[in-house]
Formats: sequence, structure tokens, C-alpha cells
Amino acid sequence: MWEYTDKVREHFFNPRNVGEIPDPDGVGEVGSLACGDALKLTFKLDDKGNIKDAKFKTFGCASAIASSSALTEIIKGMPLEEAAKITNKDIADYLGGLPEQKMHCSVMGREALEAAIENYRGGSKKKRELEGKVVCTCFGVTEKEIERVIHENNLDTVEQVTNYCKAGGGCGGCKGEIEKIIERIKGERAKQKTVSAPVKGQSLTNIQKIQLIQQTINEQIRPALRADGGNIDLIDVDGNKVIVALRGMCAQCALANITMKDLVEAKLREFVSDEIYVEEVKDTVDWQGR
Repeated sequence: MWEYTDKVREHFFNPRNVGEIPDPDGVGEVGSLACGDALKLTFKLDDKGNIKDAKFKTFGCASAIASSSALTEIIKGMPLEEAAKITNKDIADYLGGLPEQKMHCSVMGREALEAAIENYRGGSKKKRELEGKVVCTCFGVTEKEIERVIHENNLDTVEQVTNYCKAGGGCGGCKGEIEKIIERIKGERAKQKTVSAPVKGQSLTNIQKIQLIQQTINEQIRPALRADGGNIDLIDVDGNKVIVALRGMCAQCALANITMKDLVEAKLREFVSDEIYVEEVKDTVDWQGR
């Protein structure tokens, strides 16, 4: 049984903005009933180019409904150019996290938004067109989309890729090719690190220090948290104080303080600086002043 945050439950039982806007400016349709999930997103702009209203219709699970509802709440009032930068991670974070096996629902939301914006900008196309070579024929997932979810979410296993975009979740015949894509991207990351990554013990600029902290979170901390259904965001760095927010199951765990000390702070001291100490912020909205 999936563990859902209170916010996911709220958006599932009381979804916002359900329906379809008459004469919309943008329409995006992704997924299919045959694949188990489908989403139609419509939006209307005001005379300043802001999204005045957004509505959705979806066929899917609780996470699909909650992700679609959250997406409409996120983008309402946003300038279109800002909405175009929304990622699946933004949707999941808004909900306080999703079970990793359901992260594909947040990706579907991002894809529907992109299709709707493309429809507004380009005219008649409402459905997302496949770009590049199709790797997973069961779910129509391309190499480009697999690469994107790997890069944006720092994935490193075939199972994670399946959780985020369903590729490999049908017959399984494409898993070998997905593994090759993962290994290629790992190689590219390793090469980049060899060339430019700062290391502990060097005299670091503020920018290098932040980069090393983020790299340590991505590579040493986040995978361990994801294994237990959690996640983490870097909120700010103030001298040796690193401010983070736990997500998903970790945000509600009674052992969160131990996780912060024995995993997050310990890894940052190991890979960045012995003087690092970590502070958790529970409400990033208040922290960011929004």
C-alpha cells in the first residue's frame, strides 16, 4: 500500500480545478487509457499573458489526480514563460513528495503543461508528439524523454526510470537499452566531475562550495533517502550552515533528526568540510518569504 502525504490525500479527495475550459488558449493531452493514465490540461490567459485559469481531466490513480490538481494550482496566476519552466519535481515537492513508484504522475503533469503551451504557441497540435527514437514501445517513451528524467531527477537505475516515465514497465524488452542510456549518462557525469569538480580540502569559493554541497546531496544523500520513499532539497547555504528540507516519507518520519545528523550532516562533513552543520526547515514557503 502506498504511503501518501496529507497534501496528496487532500488533492485526491478534494481536487481543484476539475473540468475543461471553454475556448481555451492552450490544450495539452498526454498518456492514454490503454497505458492506464491519461491527462487533458486546458488553460486561459489574461491580457498580460498570465495564466488566468487552468483545469484538468484525468484518468488514473490517486497520485495522477493529486498531481494534476496540484499543477493547476501552481500555474494559476503565473506568467506563461514562468509556467514553461515547471518541472515534475516542482509538482512532487508541492505535494510534499510522492511515492517513487508514482513519480511518473508528476512527469505526466509536466508533459501535459508543455503540450498545452506548445499548442498555444504553435496552433493545432494538442497531443505531445514523440521526439527522437522510441525506446519503450509499450508506453511510447523515447530516448530523449528517458535522458531527461535521468538528468532532472538524478536517476541511476532502470527501476527508477520505470517509476518516473514507465519505460521498461511493460514487456521489459527495453530494459537493456535503458541500462545503456543510464551507463552513458553516468560516464558523462564522471568525465565532467574529473574535469571540473572541486574536492574537499581545497580552498573553495562560495560558488564551488555550494556546487560541492549540491553534488554530495545528489550523489551521496538523495539515493539513500529515495530508497525509503523520501527526498531532500537544498534550500540555502549560509557560511558553514546548510539549510535543507526533507521531502516525502522522510519529512514525516519520527527519526528525521537522526537522518539529519547521521546521514545528511555526516556525508556533507565527509565530502565538503568538517565544519559543516545542517539545519532543517519544515516550511519552505515561509522560509522563502512567499
